[in-house]
Amino acid sequence: MNLYHELTGPADGPPVVLSNSLGSDVRMWDSQVETLAAAGFRVIRYDHRGHGRSPAPAGPYTLADLASDAAALLDRLGLARVSWVGLSLGGMVGMWLAEHEPARVDRLVLCCTSAELGPASMWQERAANARTQGMSALAEAAVGRWVTPAFAESHPETVAWLREMFTSHSPEGYASCCTAIEQMSIVDDLPTVTAPTLVIVGADDPATPLEHGRRIANAVPGARLVVVPGAAHLGNVEQPAAFTGLIVDHLRPDRRAAGMSVRRAVLGDAHVDRAVAGTTELTRPFQEYVTEGAWGSVWSRPGLDRRTRSAVTLAALTALRAHEELPMHIRAARRNGLSEAEIAEILLHTAVYAGAPAGNAAFAIAKRTLEEAE
Repeated sequence: MNLYHELTGPADGPPVVLSNSLGSDVRMWDSQVETLAAAGFRVIRYDHRGHGRSPAPAGPYTLADLASDAAALLDRLGLARVSWVGLSLGGMVGMWLAEHEPARVDRLVLCCTSAELGPASMWQERAANARTQGMSALAEAAVGRWVTPAFAESHPETVAWLREMFTSHSPEGYASCCTAIEQMSIVDDLPTVTAPTLVIVGADDPATPLEHGRRIANAVPGARLVVVPGAAHLGNVEQPAAFTGLIVDHLRPDRRAAGMSVRRAVLGDAHVDRAVAGTTELTRPFQEYVTEGAWGSVWSRPGLDRRTRSAVTLAALTALRAHEELPMHIRAARRNGLSEAEIAEILLHTAVYAGAPAGNAAFAIAKRTLEEAE
């Protein structure tokens, strides 16, 4: 599927994909593109199959089809890993990729979207009407969901532009994407998403109200939820400054804040509070390096879950005979879901390659630490 796409911003900038809603095309991001490019990002925006200038093969489509199209585009562009900003259908595609190909998604922004959007009959009816009556018959209702009545009254030229954009699409492509939404299955795997996630909801969105965004934010570990006032479903069009600011802030994170959040989640508040309280001018640079470099960078990456990272860390500390570090990370391993039996297997396996003395010392430390925890 050779998707239509546009590239903006410095070629060596961090890549960010802008993925459109159902019934829109790349133009829906006009208010965001230049700001993102000026901030140094390489912006990739594209049209889903069945939309805009992309092909519209006979359907129906699945969400996996749409996500595979996007992944293939990234492959052609030589982009192994990107941040993803998706609105509505674009957010659904982003969630699918974050669940099934987590290594591809660095950071995730989900705007005015849902992980489960019924009833099925609504999508079946909408698809049938698109095929039998054409896009014009659906335009008024669609644009009515996209912007608030107050915005529509004060911005008639924007409403006319949105209507033109909606009616320009292939009825078959639109209907087939309706089926993809009707049949999508992404809600159960939201807890597996490891990409740092921002969920943005329009306060006046009739298509994906607040409870849809809250459900996503509650399920994705560490996700942040923000509600933007005065915004309906195409919130980035109606409130461009608010949406653009939130997107840029999330894509260009404070590594120290992110690292401190992960550090506390893994090691516990009590340990981190003691470390912070004991920081001196001598040790401050090292504490900042650990927070930003280890916790804010490596431990925050999506390639491995925290449980696996704890296992790797125990093996490395055992092999290095880093006895002072082991108790802290044994407690962290338990917090990250490793059982005592699994910790024992990790230490035993490491002893084969690092030597019996290293394993013996690690087992003694683990025994004492786990007994103290009990």
